[in-house]
Amino acid sequence: MPEDISRYLFICFKSIFLGIIQGFTEFLPISSTAHLKVVPYLFGWNDLGVSFSASIQLGSAVAIIYYFRNHISLIINSFFSSFNPSKGFKDENSRLFLYIFVASIPILVFGLLIKLYWPNYSDSNLRGLFSIAITSIVMALLLALSEIYGKRNKLFVDINLNDVIKLGLAQSLALFPGVSRSGITLTSALFSGIERKTAARLSFLVGIPAVSISGLVELFSLFRVLSVIDIIPIIIGIISSFFSSIFAIDLFLKFLSKNNTLVFVYYRLAFGIFILTTL
Repeated sequence: MPEDISRYLFICFKSIFLGIIQGFTEFLPISSTAHLKVVPYLFGWNDLGVSFSASIQLGSAVAIIYYFRNHISLIINSFFSSFNPSKGFKDENSRLFLYIFVASIPILVFGLLIKLYWPNYSDSNLRGLFSIAITSIVMALLLALSEIYGKRNKLFVDINLNDVIKLGLAQSLALFPGVSRSGITLTSALFSGIERKTAARLSFLVGIPAVSISGLVELFSLFRVLSVIDIIPIIIGIISSFFSSIFAIDLFLKFLSKNNTLVFVYYRLAFGIFILTTL
């Protein structure tokens, strides 16, 4: 096999593998970005960068929309059919539309500011392994505290705008590798007293705008500089991410029906310590 073909097939293999990693870790509170940074390092592969990582997140975004398609359809229909300017939102689904919008504002604004005023962010020390390790340990401790002190008695109908504003601000911290978007939003929701499975569903839903927009922006930027043959591995990664995301969403929601999140606390502590010991 010619060397160029062999190299290209290996790139496609890496895209499939990293797509699986992305999809599986996006919805668990363990940081997909951190794993997409650490796994290539362990295998001696080149860091594929922020653009690749953000682009293959599109598979995860599509997976959320597909998995929750009935609920999302209900949310959209409720918003446009039951909103009365004089009375506000009548039911929880129409309010949830507003909550998703509000929770998405901070991360989109801060993400845009970073894109405009911190062009070298992808090469900063914040994306280094040491920072990821420390962040993983800190986020593990915060998740543990949310399990200890969160009352976990709120369902969707009980969620208020204050809960969502705090969750949106927390979500903006996910711009820093190692934080975990699903992890920090789940932690915020638990601190606000939201029941675990409801907290996870809310975390997934509020992530749709941010993950989708980020992925599309980076993918379009790659389309401008890469040839069709170079885009194919990214598309493969997106598809791989979609299927592993579906599996991860279903697995995590079933897990939270009967368990707490402490196993992820232990994992993140071990993950952070492992990185520190391998530097």
